[in-house]
Amino acid sequence: MAADNTVNDIDITIANEMPNDNVGGLRAVEMFFRGIREIESGSVNFFQSKTRLNTPGIGILMPENYRDVAELSNQCVSLFDLELRQALEAVKKFIERDFFFKWLSVYMPPRVLLERSIEQKLVAYMEDWQVDLNKICFELPLKILVEGNVKHSRIIENMRNRGFHFMISGFGGNNSPLMKLSDYPVDYVMLSQEVTSYIGKNERSNDAVKSVVHFVEGLGAEPIADGISTANQAEALFEADCRFVAGNLAGKYTLERYVRKRNE
Repeated sequence: MAADNTVNDIDITIANEMPNDNVGGLRAVEMFFRGIREIESGSVNFFQSKTRLNTPGIGILMPENYRDVAELSNQCVSLFDLELRQALEAVKKFIERDFFFKWLSVYMPPRVLLERSIEQKLVAYMEDWQVDLNKICFELPLKILVEGNVKHSRIIENMRNRGFHFMISGFGGNNSPLMKLSDYPVDYVMLSQEVTSYIGKNERSNDAVKSVVHFVEGLGAEPIADGISTANQAEALFEADCRFVAGNLAGKYTLERYVRKRNE
């Protein structure tokens, strides 16, 4: 019973805070960013976002605490709207600071893809903000491989044709249905830390990771290795034909105002 009450409390909190975007002087929805680096050059090519909720009753909620609850209803659509707005603000500020990055990610619940006229709405929104469509990469959760359908796949393809990017995160772990990835025409696949933890252990482990990298590449997507903390891991991944890494080696999540170039 206690677990049910917690879920209900979070559910009510999210619903109450979506309209105003402010709690006790803090943003109700607060976005953090980390760089995804190219191994060979060491440069930040992409930014991945993570959002926390600042609530008056429960305190700080991280994505693992509220995503599943929000996605039971259209609350996740309201949350997505606020996250996209903050992401576009960050894109413009990063450009002003002369960051040469390809895209910034925004988490997209699968439900959002099924919203009526979602393609036209997002294109119009980007035009209002005067941000190029290719500066945004929509990050899809791993569960879309199980819960998604042909309509999701078709809309992803249509939106990619317009210029948006898509990435599936958490791929390759114990609960990851490998073959289902072929149903979703995404641009990038972020490998689970369950996969990347094997890199550098021994030759056999390295070969296993390389097989996953080549599997992703064979489907036309670019693999990104998550959870990388050492240069040795990065070197082993580069030898396995993986070009991009995220994790402590590439940079931790931080607020937009603290994101700076390494020499600043």
